[in-house]
Amino acid sequence: MYWIRGFGHNVAFATPAGFRQGVAERRMWCHRLSHLQIRLQDLLRGRVTCWALQQLNFRSLFPLAIHWHHTASKSLNCVWRQHTDHFELQYANTVMRFDYVWLRDHCRSASCYNSKTHQRSLDTASVDLCIQPKTIRLDETTLFFTWPDGHVTRYDLDWLVKNSYEGQKQKVIQPRILWNAEIYQQAQVPSVDFQSFLETNEGLKNFLQNFLLYGIAFVENVPPTQEHTEKLAERISLIRETIYGRMWYFTSDFSRGDTAYTKLALDRHTDTTYFQEPCGYNNYDRAVINTVPYDVVHRWYTAHRTLTIELRRPENELWVKLKPGRVLFVDNWRVLHGRESFTGYRQLCGCYLTRDDVLNTARLLGLQA
Repeated sequence: MYWIRGFGHNVAFATPAGFRQGVAERRMWCHRLSHLQIRLQDLLRGRVTCWALQQLNFRSLFPLAIHWHHTASKSLNCVWRQHTDHFELQYANTVMRFDYVWLRDHCRSASCYNSKTHQRSLDTASVDLCIQPKTIRLDETTLFFTWPDGHVTRYDLDWLVKNSYEGQKQKVIQPRILWNAEIYQQAQVPSVDFQSFLETNEGLKNFLQNFLLYGIAFVENVPPTQEHTEKLAERISLIRETIYGRMWYFTSDFSRGDTAYTKLALDRHTDTTYFQEPCGYNNYDRAVINTVPYDVVHRWYTAHRTLTIELRRPENELWVKLKPGRVLFVDNWRVLHGRESFTGYRQLCGCYLTRDDVLNTARLLGLQA
């Protein structure tokens, strides 16, 4: 085994089997060793910079066995390797790769991170972009990185798995179901009772599970008043103030100048497309298209036609008849809504919720929202 030490890292080479066999093979290795010797001599004479030496492709000169560091406890099943530009770790059936700047930047020591506020104290811009650890060692389940300035960073192996890119890819998130009317009806998704929703975390969690799965969810047995609807909404989120107020309550009123306040049918849409943070698509609230040239406009109409055909497929529509005491929550980022034209008298109240708050409530209840 040959060891070359330099630039704060170790490179291990294992002599290949049959090294002493074959003239041609001996010549190949002599040539490679000679080439490396010349480059090292140039370095000593000042002809080659340290940076240039780091760019030498040792792997191409010596395509040899990789040296892995194993843990003392085989039960951990952990091995790691120090590369020139990154750290590689195999643990918990996961192969992870970490940039050295990332490892220094995410240090959780008292001087780099405030564990009470969960905010960083280290100035990321102060970290050398070419930083490499001087030494790396593993003690039980903790990795220790010693940096050129002597600072020591400690990482628990499980923390690295949880926060690595590779670990995040394996993380189970709350599933979303792509559904149509048949799939939703066959699923027989249960509604949540008003009292259970308000008074128990189990009821609220069941509701949010349905909401995250399908983008819609129902609460039953709600007293049909604006006050109780508001109380229901506040259970999961802050109510968003809009130009319509905090809670909107309306009947058919042509004087409002909005199709929603009429008895006319409303095509599939999402609300507040004219806001700075719009919810989504609304065919009624489109402004005049005057910011793109004619050829792009025609492509837009072609795309619009394709989308509209899909939205109006009967199999993609779920028709629900609302009645007093039944509240419907709709994820405006996933599900469009509309209505058929009607006759008679109708009262409806509702509000807009902040998406971040809804998702945060789900996370507090243990859902991966």
